[in-house]
Parts: sequence; C-alpha cells; structure tokens
Amino acid sequence: MDDSWNPARLLPDPPSGEGTQQAAVLAPLYEDGDDLRLVLIRRPLHMPTHGGDVAFPGGKPQRGERPLDTALREAREEVGIEPGTVQVLGYLPAIHTVSYPLLVVPVVGMLPGVPSLRPDPNEVDRIHTPTMSSLLDVTRWHSKSWRGHQVFVFDLDGDTLWGATARMVRRLIGLETY
Repeated sequence: MDDSWNPARLLPDPPSGEGTQQAAVLAPLYEDGDDLRLVLIRRPLHMPTHGGDVAFPGGKPQRGERPLDTALREAREEVGIEPGTVQVLGYLPAIHTVSYPLLVVPVVGMLPGVPSLRPDPNEVDRIHTPTMSSLLDVTRWHSKSWRGHQVFVFDLDGDTLWGATARMVRRLIGLETY
C-alpha cells in the first residue's frame, strides 16, 4: 500500500453545514496490490447536473438523511457498493461547487478488497479507478482558468477530472491543505 497517503488528516466528524443545502459523496478506496485505488465515475450527459463530469458517487439527501447515509445510499445506487462493506475512515472538509449551489460533504471509506462494481447506466457512463500513485504524480496535474477561477485538471484515460471533485481528490491525497 502507498505510504505517502495519510488517513490521519481526515476529519473524524462530518463538517457542519447548517442552513446550507447539502449533498454528500463517497470517496471509496481499496487496496490493489501495493497501491490504493480510488473509485470515480463519469456522469452521463443526460444528467440534469454535472452531465459528463468525473465525480465521486453521491448526490442529494433524502429527508432525514445524514451525509454518511446519503453517501452510502448513493454509492449503492450508482455503482453497487454495499453500505455494510464500507469502513468509514473520516471526512474531508465540505466544499462549495461553483456551478450548483450545494455544500458537498465528502465521506472517505475503505472497501474490503477489489470491489465488483455495477454501474447504473442511468447515473454512470464510466467507472475510473486510478491508483493513488498516479494521482500523487504532480506532473500529471495542470492548472487552468475557468470562469475566473483557477482549477486543477487531471487526465483520466481521456476524461477530465477537474473542479470540485479534483479539489476533493487533491485534499484527500495531500496535494492541497485544509
């Protein structure tokens, strides 16, 4: 397993977002040989928000759900990750998206081995499972200007990881502080 990633940086409790509309995502990790992999999805173009974007499984809460409940439910619906198999490691700070008025709460969880992912074709066009070592390679990250903001981008086999999800990934792996 990659020694440069440190889960001790994670927050033990979900960030507070009282008074703000929240969504939650699951950042699922799993061991694959000597490395860790991260599960990301590409949303179909027909999605009402973030169509074609690379993202973590996740979405809006149902009535009464906590961020953890939302992240686990959405991961099951979108890629078939069973909630009971996820070892919750902690949380990343909530992040605002520029294109949609939500505060996104990232939940970080470890899966018990290489998962058998089953994408829901209505919500997922493609699954990406980049290694931690590839994401830690700073030469693969580039910065560009978008709507007056500097955003990081990372090529994932022809798809672009960018925006809020790229920021969450960079915080997760320690390329950005919080």
